[in-house]
Amino acid sequence: MSKSKVFNRNCVWITSVYGLVATLAGLAMAAEPILIAGTKPELLQEHGAGEGPAWHPELGLLTSGEGNTNRRDKQGKISIYRQGTGSNGLMFDRQGRLVMCEAVRRRVTRVEPDGTVTVLADSYEGKKFNQPNDLTMDARNRIYFSDPRYGDRTDMEIVDPQGRKVEGVYRIDPSGNVTRIITHEVDRPNGLVVTHDDKYLFVADNNNDTVGGARKLWRFELNPEGTVDFGSQKLIHDWKSTRGPDGMKLDAAGRLYVAGGLNKPNLPYETAETPTAGIYVFSPAGELLEFVAIPRDETTNCSFGDDDLKTLFVTSGGSLWSLRTTMPGKPVWPAK
Repeated sequence: MSKSKVFNRNCVWITSVYGLVATLAGLAMAAEPILIAGTKPELLQEHGAGEGPAWHPELGLLTSGEGNTNRRDKQGKISIYRQGTGSNGLMFDRQGRLVMCEAVRRRVTRVEPDGTVTVLADSYEGKKFNQPNDLTMDARNRIYFSDPRYGDRTDMEIVDPQGRKVEGVYRIDPSGNVTRIITHEVDRPNGLVVTHDDKYLFVADNNNDTVGGARKLWRFELNPEGTVDFGSQKLIHDWKSTRGPDGMKLDAAGRLYVAGGLNKPNLPYETAETPTAGIYVFSPAGELLEFVAIPRDETTNCSFGDDDLKTLFVTSGGSLWSLRTTMPGKPVWPAK
């Protein structure tokens, strides 16, 4: 037998083995319980938690709601942490600094240790952003954020050369440089997350106030320089005519927890023949492993917290819920 044939046979065998290993790993993950036995969604508070949960090991949980950034301390006491921020997505960077999508002020900011606010990005090519919505960070401390526009669209400034309004995804480098990495490849980007190995960027595509708008979860391969490979775009899940995906987080095993869905119709834009609001758990490969219903519209975001990072906090219709998971989360900070 020629060397080339032996090489080809070995390649086929190696590929088959790796394929089998991946399949078995996926089956094992699917068989693992997602929630601690007996866990059901627990209502923690009725207001102040519209979006953006982020856990701090000393402060407790921060949320966005009622125009402020709010705090729920580790004893359950609720207070206003920063007033009038108009924030949405929240995240702590690797130095423990709070990074916020200030949707009302149309900017992304960072709160420094002394309490001062640094504006990381408020415009692109001289034009104001739409409504920075959610954000994530890669291993190189580059921040990615989505910039959709919900509601009134009359004052949108960012357009493409053809004059079409742009609802994009942007990257902020540690140097401060801002680059748009997604322009029209998704309909209306919302939640997003970079995988632990920087290999993929997941983007929630949630055009929920347009008849026929996208309600999809996409995955892109992320290039080393922080751009996406458009040819790699893969549809992970389609919510079709109900409410689509919103915020999302990863656990330590790389499983994706996505907030989305709707319990009551919002006609004519969103149908809900059956309740779909809750947390959708996907494997790293994109298989739907579990759905956990949240009995409140609209399920908007989630974050891992508590000392063991095994509590999934869920924001839904301004209320806050919790679930106990078998696997801890893996936020950028605090790192476990």
